[in-house]
Amino acid sequence: MQADWINALIGGAVIAVSVSIMLWGSGRVTGISGIVGGLLDPIPGDRSWRVSFLIGMVLGGLGLSLFYPQMYQGALDTPRWTQALAGLLVGFGTMMGSGCTSGHGVCGLSRLSPRSLVATLTFITSGVMAVAFFRAMGVFS
Repeated sequence: MQADWINALIGGAVIAVSVSIMLWGSGRVTGISGIVGGLLDPIPGDRSWRVSFLIGMVLGGLGLSLFYPQMYQGALDTPRWTQALAGLLVGFGTMMGSGCTSGHGVCGLSRLSPRSLVATLTFITSGVMAVAFFRAMGVFS
């Protein structure tokens, strides 16, 4: 598609506005692992906004798939179990790294957090190395 960069620009702007609203409105960082982690070890009175946020994310994705399915073209053609395993590994990694790419990369960097800069560079470097390794092994073309 010739206009992919426009979709990426719009998506980035929507994410920036969304995390800014969350930070200004509630004083909370929009890190998905932190939001989910807060459900696993809840603070009294802190559960409803987390559940609402996650339901909104799921419904937003489902709505997009229903009303604009071409956005999902080119999705990975891998078995569901490998996608589930990858999700669990990412979840484990976010616990080890005290946050995820959305928390560190979007929110942490915008707050000029040195820890988030190191974490984001580590995420990106690890991802590049993993793709290079799996391509060398013939897993990806």
